[in-house]
Amino acid sequence: YQRRVRDVCLNNTEERMPSPFLTEKHKSYIKKLDDKKDTFEYLVTEHLRISGAYWGLTAMELMNGLDEMDKQKVIEWIVSCQLPSGGFGGNIGHDAHLLYTMSAVQVLCMYDAMDRINKENLVTFISSLQKEDGSFAGDEWGEIDTRFSYIAISCLSLLGRLDTINTDKAAEFVLSCKNFDGAFGCVPGAESHAGQTFCCVGALTILGKVDLLDKDLLGWWLCERQVPSGGLNGRPEKLPDVCYSWWVVSSLACIDRLIWIDREKLINFILESQDPEGGGIADRPDDLPDVFHTFFGVAGLSLMGMEGLSPVDPAYAVSINTLNKLGIKPVQYRK
Repeated sequence: YQRRVRDVCLNNTEERMPSPFLTEKHKSYIKKLDDKKDTFEYLVTEHLRISGAYWGLTAMELMNGLDEMDKQKVIEWIVSCQLPSGGFGGNIGHDAHLLYTMSAVQVLCMYDAMDRINKENLVTFISSLQKEDGSFAGDEWGEIDTRFSYIAISCLSLLGRLDTINTDKAAEFVLSCKNFDGAFGCVPGAESHAGQTFCCVGALTILGKVDLLDKDLLGWWLCERQVPSGGLNGRPEKLPDVCYSWWVVSSLACIDRLIWIDREKLINFILESQDPEGGGIADRPDDLPDVFHTFFGVAGLSLMGMEGLSPVDPAYAVSINTLNKLGIKPVQYRK
């Protein structure tokens, strides 16, 4: 019996040199995104614009191009997205949610502009969403998800205010979402998924509790996400996707098992997913690029130590430079 794996075919062959990393094209692609206000894609993503800003700006920082963006314009817009509750909406006039609050905090930390917002209301908004079992809701409507645990823990750590939540209970809830395969789901008993696994591993890393994990068991599950093309999937029997170059690789870095995957094949998969004409990175080769996959492709390459890219932290998903400004020690791992 031979196990069949869902995968994609790459354009390059052994006789063809791997694609180079198209730094300038990617920077140009990101800078032009806000010029497309009359497109369908721009209009239907209004509700998550602040996350799009985080993806694009952080990618620019990792490519050493942040100074090419309009810093003051970005800060003013993000400040205008904070609501009286302290949380941030995905755009001006949208309801507050932890997802967009996280992106706002990350960008403001990047720009060293946290003094421009009401931090006390922000801390209150985040901490008020913790439940008795240690879990976190995403907003006032009560959805529970390990994504929200990670966001709350990461944000409060960046703000230096982890003292406002019950961190032991938070860790207990995260650990209750671990499955027999060593990976994590969105709630207890939910299917293991690489994105949720990053959130849980990242949260435990920030809390200093990553050693509670069975790192070899989890590392095995994460390594099994790599398919013959070199790409990574998020669950068994799924196609590879560039975004998992972050979710899987960052998790492996946090448990110091990054050397367990074929780094060169993964790098090649990401490079083959670039748009050689307009810039940007797609989910997989020959698809259209978007800012989400562009960021996660760049961040994955940074995690693997690609020359010319600034280093990114696998737990906080911000640059090492940003963590240094905040006095936070980055995760150490073998590349």
